[in-house]
Amino acid sequence: MRRGNLWTVDVAAPRFARGARFHTVSPAQRSLPSAAMTTVINPSSLAAPRGYSNGLVMPCGRMLFVAGQIGWTKEATLVPGGMAAQFAQALANVADVVREAGALPEHVGRLTIYVTDKRAYLAATKEIGAAYRAVFGKHYPAMALVQVADLLEDGAMVEIEATAVIPD
Repeated sequence: MRRGNLWTVDVAAPRFARGARFHTVSPAQRSLPSAAMTTVINPSSLAAPRGYSNGLVMPCGRMLFVAGQIGWTKEATLVPGGMAAQFAQALANVADVVREAGALPEHVGRLTIYVTDKRAYLAATKEIGAAYRAVFGKHYPAMALVQVADLLEDGAMVEIEATAVIPD
């Protein structure tokens, strides 16, 4: 079934986790066999996720573990503009590592986002959401957001780690 730019196919095969409700594939992903085989797992026993997936079943491939990326440039300078700007740069840095490894943002199965100020993050959710969609589109991996006391680099407000499965 088609919904806008996304294709949805019911998943009833018991080999996937119980409660798997749908499998979403964008037109660009249809040419990537491994991305097209990713199954979104959102059990009906849990609250509906907003902006992430509860789980993903990803096809076999090579695992890529992306180290925490902060909102700095190639010159190791933090971008100005606060939480939203640093988030956008950190996520772009994650995507650069993923692409350099031969994958696409759609191959990311997990993101862990560390922030130093949850209130600043919540206040910037509109801008953060726009930055997220600019890089990941409508792909929502499993995610966790964690508030931390501080990050290693002075002035860093956000750090993002990722795990991806690179197609064989």
